[in-house]
Amino acid sequence: MYQHFYDMPLWKESMDLSIDIFDITSTLPKSEDYGLTSQIRRSANSVSANLAEGFGRISTKEKVHFYHIS
Repeated sequence: MYQHFYDMPLWKESMDLSIDIFDITSTLPKSEDYGLTSQIRRSANSVSANLAEGFGRISTKEKVHFYHIS
């Protein structure tokens, strides 16, 4: 079992995804910075955040819930 959420391979992959998404969205027009670009970046960041949230939960049901959301 993992000691910390950041030891999880899936969490590491989700962080890599966030970096890739940030790089891709940086090419979008500046007029989209507070619209589409922001929404795409926040959705990519939510994957790792939900994995971390689920890791901190005690019950299996709650863990599964957050892992499913991510």
